[in-house]
Amino acid sequence: MNTPDYNLEQEARAQGYLRIAGVDEVGRGPLAGPVSAAAVILNPDDIPAGLNDSKKLTARARAALAAEIEARATVAVAHASVEEIDTLNILRASHLAMERAVAALSPQPDFLLIDGNMIPRGLTLPARAVVKGDARSLSIAAASIVAKVWRDRIMVDLAQQFPGYGWETNAGYPSKAHRAALQNLGVTPHHRRSFKPVHNILYQEKTVSD
Repeated sequence: MNTPDYNLEQEARAQGYLRIAGVDEVGRGPLAGPVSAAAVILNPDDIPAGLNDSKKLTARARAALAAEIEARATVAVAHASVEEIDTLNILRASHLAMERAVAALSPQPDFLLIDGNMIPRGLTLPARAVVKGDARSLSIAAASIVAKVWRDRIMVDLAQQFPGYGWETNAGYPSKAHRAALQNLGVTPHHRRSFKPVHNILYQEKTVSD
């Protein structure tokens, strides 16, 4: 199994860049909740052991690693709201969350490693897009872990306010239980109205009321 390493960061350091931030987002696929992003500048002399793509880690391991990353690295987290997702589209909203996370880093990085095949247009720093970056770069893996942990906490909080949708376990993703709850309980203010399963239910309700 491939695990991320520090090679891409070392390549950037060889070019004279010192503060290299990994950037990743989480939450493009859910039907509810914000999209979240993290930017992380690891200390090359103090990298937590066990960093990996957040999807390959247990929730307990992610939480423990996120705490270590936040204690030992420079970290910023940012979000784009459901309203922004519906207004802009999910790709642009996820890029907006990334741009906000990078802007919140202090000190600012001088080079970015960004998960995916696109560099968000609002980022003006030197940057490299890395496909499957969370499996290749330790900095991006760290960002994926932090973003996932923060977003999961948001969804657990929202689940207390809107019980029945299972957000504390499905994080807003379209699980069978979540889709059934949408039909039975209806659409909440935290659902993404531009996403087809939510849009279709609203259309059904409108048709019935008409």
